[in-house]
Amino acid sequence: MARVTVEDAVDQIGNRFDLILVASRRARQLAIQGKDAMVPWKNEKPTVIALREIEEGFIDAARLDAEEQQATKRQDADELAAVDAIRGIS
Repeated sequence: MARVTVEDAVDQIGNRFDLILVASRRARQLAIQGKDAMVPWKNEKPTVIALREIEEGFIDAARLDAEEQQATKRQDADELAAVDAIRGIS
């Protein structure tokens, strides 16, 4: 099992509190949403993978925010298209 220290990841984010928020958001993406890991997944839990990604500089709050905004825009566009299809507008 790989050992990840919080101190290595804190340097990338800035403080422990923001690190917890970013790591938990990323771990949820990996565990629930099925997102692909950016580091090799070696039979580790999503929280460990999230911390490793942060430590290596692949993930930060800005990247997570941008991904969520894109997902929201896609969902909104799909919903509008579905409403238009129901109303008979092309």
